[in-house]
Amino acid sequence: QLQASGGGLVQAGDTLRLSCAASGRTFSSYILGWFRQAPGKEREFVASINWSAGVAYYADSVKGRFTISRTKAANTLYLQMNSLKPEDTAVYYCAATLPPCVTVAAVYEHWGQGTQVTVSS
Repeated sequence: QLQASGGGLVQAGDTLRLSCAASGRTFSSYILGWFRQAPGKEREFVASINWSAGVAYYADSVKGRFTISRTKAANTLYLQMNSLKPEDTAVYYCAATLPPCVTVAAVYEHWGQGTQVTVSS
């Protein structure tokens, strides 16, 4: 089970950190990812991390602004979002899948419920 939290209403340029608490199973062999979906748009890949090795991968649109990380002991995934822009407004979802594909939402087997991020200009 994945439980996302930390969303909110912020202004452009602000920072926000999302959390995703993982429970009920071991994700040591999994890729954990963040996706987002804006109104009227398809769900898009944001970032992913190999839970065991910690190797991260980012969408070009967030590279240099967002950082994905995880704390194994707390079984928690994070997304640190800096320099937020209005176009980052979306519902953000955490998800888990087995390797190797990390950017395609359809291959992710486990999903959290989503947390709303709204960035005003």
